[in-house]
Amino acid sequence: MAITSQRADVISSTEQSNIEALRKFENVLVFGVSFPHISVINDRGEELSKQYRTQSRATVAIWEDLMEQLKFYKYVERKRLVSIVLSNKDLEINGTKILLSLEGTDCLRDPYDLFLLKDLGLRSIGLTWNYDTKFASAAMSKKDYGLTGFGEELVTFSNEQNVIVDLAHASRNTILDTCALTTKPVISSHGNIKAVHDHVRNLDDECIEAISKTGGVVGITAIRTTLSNDPSIDDLVRHMEYVGDNFGWEHVALGTDFLGIDETPRGFENVSKVAALSNLLGSHSKQVLWDNPLRVISKVLPV
Repeated sequence: MAITSQRADVISSTEQSNIEALRKFENVLVFGVSFPHISVINDRGEELSKQYRTQSRATVAIWEDLMEQLKFYKYVERKRLVSIVLSNKDLEINGTKILLSLEGTDCLRDPYDLFLLKDLGLRSIGLTWNYDTKFASAAMSKKDYGLTGFGEELVTFSNEQNVIVDLAHASRNTILDTCALTTKPVISSHGNIKAVHDHVRNLDDECIEAISKTGGVVGITAIRTTLSNDPSIDDLVRHMEYVGDNFGWEHVALGTDFLGIDETPRGFENVSKVAALSNLLGSHSKQVLWDNPLRVISKVLPV
């Protein structure tokens, strides 16, 4: 689940999820996502401008935005509201734990910035958002060039530095290139399945198989347009069942994208509805909601 510090009050006031709501669970681990974003208006059109930033002006400003978001997570940790996960030993802490993640690589000047972010607590990096970067092409790309040379370095450095590589939003060739290169499990933290509902963001069978062969997981998400034409909690289960039945239940997880979406599926409006999802998953519940993502995290993070 994503918590982005750009939202007004993720400590207590946001409806889909907030830290106080998470603290009601006895033991919880979520991905705390930093999403440094600057919108621009250009001739590519109003809708696309929401998803596109010009590299010429954005890199420095986005980096500064990222620093502010990371400072927010450090703040809530100092307030003793959460524990930030840095290594395997931190997974043993009871209570609310956050694993710091970056969505998109626009703010990176080159692959070596990863070493700075690792020292600041980052433990997961998403190679793209909805548009291409100097590292990789995105699912929305008009020309799917996969990983660039810089992207290959970034994946290799992530493996060496025990940082999880996240392929949510990545293009088909980026996913296949990354899975062929990585020496550690990768994830698609929030994405759904093309065979269940045809959407440009959704994963085809070859991509699911590639992620599975790394030992990774696909986090089924609550993004409405990727679920069905009339999205509900039952659709999350259908996407999970497709991965579980065809590729193994050990490769299924939940990646809500709460606080990253404006609307939620019917019956899955906030984190309290995870209990209802658990009931629908039956015997697979603990494996999907806890064991699988924990296995991947523990295999990548340092001891």
